[in-house]
Amino acid sequence: MQINVFSIEKKEDFQAEIKDFIKKSKQFADVKNHTLYSNKLSKSDNPQKEYSKIFAKYITDGYNVILTPEGKLIDSYEFANIFEHSKVNFFIAGAWGFDEEFKKKGINISLSPLTMSHKVAKLVLFEQIYRGLSIKNNHPYHK
Repeated sequence: MQINVFSIEKKEDFQAEIKDFIKKSKQFADVKNHTLYSNKLSKSDNPQKEYSKIFAKYITDGYNVILTPEGKLIDSYEFANIFEHSKVNFFIAGAWGFDEEFKKKGINISLSPLTMSHKVAKLVLFEQIYRGLSIKNNHPYHK
């Protein structure tokens, strides 16, 4: 199983914690962290459109999960069902979120009804990936 997390970030935070969750997840899946950025973002009058352009080449295959505040709220067991697919791609935008066209290219989920920075959302996502893989593989982490 291959899991890719694509995010927009200029400066990466929580790297030690994210690397730890990736390391723990390796027993179940090949998990990769892809941090993307373009200097065009700071000059753009439509950052949502720029996000879509940056992510476009990565949404071509696999099961695509787009994190968005208005997405469906699911629990950890429903989240674990995402890993029934052999390749899963997660997408995290920056502060302006995704445009409506991009949101149509995958399932939309929300990690919480709380507003959080995309850097915090990314850390939460990597923890939930490990938790979901643990649930799927009957590992005791979730208990």
